[in-house]
Amino acid sequence: MKLLMLGGTRFLGRAFVDDALARGWEVTVLHRGLTGAPPPTAEVLFADRTDQRSMVEALGDRRWDFVVDTWSGSPRVVGENARVLHGHVDRYAYISSGSVYQWGLHVDEGSPVVAASATSDDNSDYASAKRGAELAVLESFPDALLARAGLILGPHEDIGRLPWWLQRTAEGGRVVAPGAPTRPLQYVDARDIASFVLSGLAAEISGTYDVISASGHTTTSGLLEACMDATGSGAELVWIDEDRLAAAGAQPWTQLPCWVPQEGEFAGFLEADTAKAARAGLRCRPVEDTVRDTWEWMQRETLPTQREDRAVHGLPSEIEKELLSAGQ
Repeated sequence: MKLLMLGGTRFLGRAFVDDALARGWEVTVLHRGLTGAPPPTAEVLFADRTDQRSMVEALGDRRWDFVVDTWSGSPRVVGENARVLHGHVDRYAYISSGSVYQWGLHVDEGSPVVAASATSDDNSDYASAKRGAELAVLESFPDALLARAGLILGPHEDIGRLPWWLQRTAEGGRVVAPGAPTRPLQYVDARDIASFVLSGLAAEISGTYDVISASGHTTTSGLLEACMDATGSGAELVWIDEDRLAAAGAQPWTQLPCWVPQEGEFAGFLEADTAKAARAGLRCRPVEDTVRDTWEWMQRETLPTQREDRAVHGLPSEIEKELLSAGQ
């Protein structure tokens, strides 16, 4: 099999490249050459995907079995790329996001999605940009595989969610643990997305899949205890209820990564039905494996710089001090 990976040097793209190479596939990585390098056994093509002429020149008369695209910019660029790639690849997989569903209405793949345009140049709204990109892909590849990913964790993470929890628990001392210990979490390891999508391409499955673990694959306590075990930390988890977190101004999801309250505007969040993807072959590794492997990567390599298109994650020290003082 021959895979063309658009990007492929960071987090999720890197997981795809590593998985495909492990399968013995021929892998070509097309990128700008600005954010790292793929493994030496992968072929490299340099192009700026916002420039159609650059793409055409890089592709030449080459053909591949599959292309995987993780783009989160403007839908227009995705549509232009898909048209250029038509005739160069047989099947297309686009890594979208569960954010495309209308807020508070996500149950499964049949839930209503946000309004979007396939030709939009606007990427200021992540949800509509991802949905617009889906539409753009389908115009050229109606049998595309659309993987709507949820919260993504794992080695090489460049968002700072799991790395922040690992660093904080490794520091030891009293650590703010948000909400109820049994609060169900829902996420997916980047390597499990790659495995699902590549196997799906090979099996010629198409359509839309919510690629994320079952709700309750782990809990808040399961995640934080795995962080303590992986780091060998002697930290003490101090459980702070949702009302006190809100009163202190602690922001869910960003300042308290991977977690949101179970009530209010987040009711039903992290509780989507992902049975369709499971039936199609999605397998999610235990949280302990994801956490341990991420910590081991953090010890081996310099962490990526903060992405400019993502919020800074982690609880500010002044809010942490306030909460821990109240929790004495």
